Amino acid sequence: MYPTILRIGDFSISSFGLMIFLSFLVGAWVLAGQLRRRGLNPELAWDLLIWIAIGGIAGAKAYYIALHVEDLLADPLGSVLSRGGFVWYGGLIGGVAAYYWQVHRRRLPLGTMFDATAPALALAYAIGRVGCFLVGDDYGLPTDSWVGIAFPQGAPPSTAGYLRSIGADIPASIPDSQVVAVHPTQLYEVGAALVMFAILWKLAARKWQPGRLFGVYLALYGVERFLIEFVRAKSDRILLGLSTSQFVSLLLLVVAAVIWIRTADRPAPAVGEPLPAREGRGA
Repeated sequence: MYPTILRIGDFSISSFGLMIFLSFLVGAWVLAGQLRRRGLNPELAWDLLIWIAIGGIAGAKAYYIALHVEDLLADPLGSVLSRGGFVWYGGLIGGVAAYYWQVHRRRLPLGTMFDATAPALALAYAIGRVGCFLVGDDYGLPTDSWVGIAFPQGAPPSTAGYLRSIGADIPASIPDSQVVAVHPTQLYEVGAALVMFAILWKLAARKWQPGRLFGVYLALYGVERFLIEFVRAKSDRILLGLSTSQFVSLLLLVVAAVIWIRTADRPAPAVGEPLPAREGRGA
């Protein structure tokens, strides 16, 4: 675990912050390449990056606060301004909303623009989860298998007491202060995200109705996150043992199905084929 990459006096660079920064840069680079393949101006990716970052960070923080209202009531300013407390699903929603707003405002082809983000989102997610692993956040439930990793300096540490507090089944003989090995779900998700990236990158070279590739991304991510949540250390299991994120995953699958159905009758231009003049290329 390397929660801090660099420290000079009171100034420090966290591994999580660095990975998030890299995820935005790499995501924008992949997006630029996808826009170029679709006959759009690749510079749009860098123009839109700041809006995606603002929307993603705001959404991630808002989602976390919504799940921890008691912390907000106890310390409103501290909850809003703290460096911790970000949820990926909130970041996805906020980033997509900001992206949609900018695409609509610039009168760009909506389906094509969102298709271009699909591989970028998958790769950016993989990089972001590396940051979670380095800082010891978002780990899984206890395990005795060879894959288990202990997080003595995690956020929070993977102690028996903490894991009991979220409902994990731990033998009474283990004291609350003992650090236990858990599923490294961050690494599971890094692997899954890289597989998603490879699939989406390959599919991006095929002929698709605009919007469908983004629907495939939503479906892949929804399935991945729904399954991984079963071994995540979570306290927000609200119904039938399912977490909030699993219900959001099911919603993503519904959205993906709606996109697939609604785009069935659209023409499918080949990748790189010039777009109709009315759709525009963006400046």
